[in-house]
Amino acid sequence: MSGNGRAICRTFAEHGADIVVADIREDPREGGLPTHELIEAETDASAAFVHCDVSERGDLEAAMDAAAEFGGVDVMVNNAGIFRGQEFLSVTEEEFEQIFDINVKGVFLGTQVAGQRMADADGGAVVNLSSVAGLEGTGEYVSYCTSKGAVRLMTYATADALGPHGIRVNAIHPGVIETAMTTDDVPIVGSEQGEQMKQTIPSRRFGDPGDVADCALFLASDLGDYVNGESLVLDGGMSSTG
Repeated sequence: MSGNGRAICRTFAEHGADIVVADIREDPREGGLPTHELIEAETDASAAFVHCDVSERGDLEAAMDAAAEFGGVDVMVNNAGIFRGQEFLSVTEEEFEQIFDINVKGVFLGTQVAGQRMADADGGAVVNLSSVAGLEGTGEYVSYCTSKGAVRLMTYATADALGPHGIRVNAIHPGVIETAMTTDDVPIVGSEQGEQMKQTIPSRRFGDPGDVADCALFLASDLGDYVNGESLVLDGGMSSTG
């Protein structure tokens, strides 16, 4: 668990939540202890790691079973996602399907599997990680934009479907956040282009994973108890300036 997911897990643990880290890889890309070990070293929370391919229902069920050991699932954060950027006419079906398997099917399955457990308990909260790319289209990132747009609409629809069960569903749409994705995969942070982009953001900075974690905590907590079916844009005002 790396980047935004790692920060979310740590922030939730700092506020008293026990954590199940469900991810395809255990070691963080930024180095250091695996997230579940770091949580137990830094906080009083309990934490466990479950190897999880979010496109596989069985893996997600295993994560829910692990959460049951901590008393059940109160919050599900659908954070897993992949990014691909390339010229539209060269995108293959396999590449398109891979993005949708993780970014869309993973959110669908994660919400459904967690929702089934929450519906049998006292309700809960689901937080989906979308992107500002899900609010507008960019020709270089057609597959990614489309997948994140699907997450936005799925958030609205599942909030309606799960509301009667006492389950809230909301989405966060981050802008440029300083993670391995924006420093290595798509080198925006630290580049000349990135510095120019930063000057167009009203807040004059890129976000960091802690910003995302704080928003997720608000949406998952009692402070956001009447927030449901919403998209919280977290981009320092970048999208507000066009």
